[in-house]
Amino acid sequence: MAQWNPWHGCHKISPGCQNCYVYRMDAMFDRDASVVTKTGNFNLPLKKTRSGDYKLKPGETVYTCFSSDFFLDKADAWRIDAWKMIRLRRDLHFFIITKRIDRFEVSLPFDWCDGYDNVTIYSTCENQDRANYRLPILLSLPIKHKGITCEPLLEKIDLTPWLTASIEEVIVGGESGSNARSCNYDWILDIRAQCIEKNIPFHFKQTGAKFVKDGRLYRIDRKLQHSQAVKAGIDFSPALPPWQP
Repeated sequence: MAQWNPWHGCHKISPGCQNCYVYRMDAMFDRDASVVTKTGNFNLPLKKTRSGDYKLKPGETVYTCFSSDFFLDKADAWRIDAWKMIRLRRDLHFFIITKRIDRFEVSLPFDWCDGYDNVTIYSTCENQDRANYRLPILLSLPIKHKGITCEPLLEKIDLTPWLTASIEEVIVGGESGSNARSCNYDWILDIRAQCIEKNIPFHFKQTGAKFVKDGRLYRIDRKLQHSQAVKAGIDFSPALPPWQP
């Protein structure tokens, strides 16, 4: 799995940001995660080895801007050059998750048109309020590959109004960290049922640190949160999203 964080740091904008993992990690090193800076890996897609080969190998999926938000206002000027690199490296697939889908069109490249084939964008919605606001925007935008992620899932959410054929996958997960809020398995199963009804791929990514099942609260160690989700065996895959190999 390749990662590219062209900038680091972010500003909290909604309930899902309350216990942000970037803030938690930065606090461990006495850093202020609200300070947004361009990273030394800003031009990673263009970096080459001594032999002249790209460090990011053709065909890789590149998880982009996971220590910030790609559409953060503080990065508007930098994003212009980031898009240029994404356009140049059409042999890579760039996977972007954002809480700022309403800023998608700011600093958009001139040749975006109906979207780049090598870009997938997921909008987060941690509760019904954010789903109601963000998902209509997501569906209206010219993006070739779209998805939804409900992380951290904070309450029961009805996604059915936006589970159209343009949505390639829904990802669901609980919140990690010592101050995590509880995630209820019933909420996860409900979203899964919505996806099955609409024949849209569903992925249960992680339980979170506090997981409620059958009325009982379980405290899950960080190292087990992904594996326990896998053990649940509830993923639904009528077909792989087109951007996955």
